Amino acid sequence: METDSVKIDFYFEATIAAVWKAWTDPAIMIQWFGSEPEGVGLHAEADARPGKTFSVTFRDTNGTEHICFGTYMTVIEPAELSFSWCWKSEPDVTSMVSLRFEEQDGGTLMYFEHANVGTESAHDYLAGWTSTFFKLQKVVEG
Repeated sequence: METDSVKIDFYFEATIAAVWKAWTDPAIMIQWFGSEPEGVGLHAEADARPGKTFSVTFRDTNGTEHICFGTYMTVIEPAELSFSWCWKSEPDVTSMVSLRFEEQDGGTLMYFEHANVGTESAHDYLAGWTSTFFKLQKVVEG
């Protein structure tokens, strides 16, 4: 990996409240987490308060299950959210996700950064998050 950080700006034709809720409500998180377009969410838990945690389990179409989890650091509804990011399959690798949301042109512009991804992880985070955000887009835009 050339960089230790992945940055993506993504626009949603949805309210800032809808995008915020999609990141913090387990019932919605389970609908879009996971980079494979046809993958399915299996279980999600989230308590979006500083120091509290989240976890999401999802399955790819080949049957592989993934569990990601972390701890919320910054929770300023509906403008900022940050949390640690870990995979159950890579317990020694911890990175940080930061989000900022701004109302723009009747929708929401999301500024996303996944920092400290390092070179130890087997994941292509740029491709994975981009694919994931198209799933999120379908959920929040209906």
